[in-house]
Amino acid sequence: MTVPRYAPDLVPGTVTLVGGGPGDPGLLTLAGLQAVRQADVILYDRLAPLAVLEEAPEAEKIRVGKVPGGEYVPQERINELLVEHARAGEKVVRLKGGDSFVFGRGGEEWQACAAAGVPVRIIPGVTSSVAGPELAGIPLTHRHMVQGFTVVSGHVAPGDSRSELDWGRLAQCGTTLVILMGVAHIKQISSDLMGGGLAADTPVAVIRQASLPDQSVLTTTLAEVANAMAEAGVRPPAITVVGDVAGLDLDHTEAEERRPSDH
Repeated sequence: MTVPRYAPDLVPGTVTLVGGGPGDPGLLTLAGLQAVRQADVILYDRLAPLAVLEEAPEAEKIRVGKVPGGEYVPQERINELLVEHARAGEKVVRLKGGDSFVFGRGGEEWQACAAAGVPVRIIPGVTSSVAGPELAGIPLTHRHMVQGFTVVSGHVAPGDSRSELDWGRLAQCGTTLVILMGVAHIKQISSDLMGGGLAADTPVAVIRQASLPDQSVLTTTLAEVANAMAEAGVRPPAITVVGDVAGLDLDHTEAEERRPSDH
């Protein structure tokens, strides 16, 4: 059976991957909300907008989140649950924080379903890598300042055999750097970035609990970020933005600093 990758009505026996946005339920897309309301079963993460679960009072709700150093449901078991419930003829929604395809392991879940013959749908979400800085007033690109941004995961320490990142080269890419899941390794990450050529006084912003009532922003420099985060007691989840835009104050940009458009 061929199923559109996005369609307004869920079909029994399928899995729909729903990106839930950065946390505030108001930032879940309309399509995502519609899918939740139609679901028979919802497998949800701890960073998903949990308030929207109330929109599906009859659905079975299964918590499958991963808490750093705590509760943990193996990805293999999550894959099995998706397939089991879909094969039972249920309309299955996999609700995640952010976007399913940005460090959400949505691709792996799609592959597991496809291997089992279970059709998959996708509803994109607002990724926290963009929404978090935006809600803090930090544009990831800004004309005449930076022309791109790079999003990376910091959950594996630099130098770890599992790391696939070259932090020294990232320091030379000339784009805003957005680091997700980097709280535990920020000291080594910042050291490697400076070793790669980024100035010690490069502005850094750390956004905690993005979009939620207790959202806060810590501003510092690359040389001081590890100490500043430790002193502030920063814990996951947090988004770290490295680059000139992290020091940009949109409310107090002087008129003479604004340059006329040249394109």
